[in-house]
Amino acid sequence: QVQLVESGGGLVQPGGSLRLSCAASGSIASINAMGWYRQAPGKQRELVATITSGRSTNSLDSVQGRFTISRDNAKNTVYLQMNSLKPEDTAVYYCNAKIIAWASVRTYDYWGQGTQVTVSS
Repeated sequence: QVQLVESGGGLVQPGGSLRLSCAASGSIASINAMGWYRQAPGKQRELVATITSGRSTNSLDSVQGRFTISRDNAKNTVYLQMNSLKPEDTAVYYCNAKIIAWASVRTYDYWGQGTQVTVSS
C-alpha cells in the first residue's frame, strides 16, 4: 500500500502565503517524480509544478516567481511554497507521485486526497 498525505491548505488573504506538504509512505521502491495539481470548481485539473528525483523542476507559467516546489528525498516528501497568492489560485490542490512499488517493475501514479486553498479577503 502506498499513501500520500497532504497538509498545509487553508484560507489566506490575497498576497499571503501558504506552504503545502505531501509525504509518501508504504511499499515504495523508488519515487521518480512528485508534483502538485489543482482544480477549481467547474474547471479542468491542471499541473501546477513538478520535481524529479534529481530535483529538476517545472511549473505553470502563471505561478512562476510566486510558487516554489522542493522535495526531501530522504523523507519522501514534496513541498509547495506559495507566495503572493491571488484569488485565481483558489482550488483544491492534489499531490501526485510517480512511484515504483515493491514487486512492481514500472511506475504508477498515486494521488493525495486533496487540500483546499482559498484566497479571499
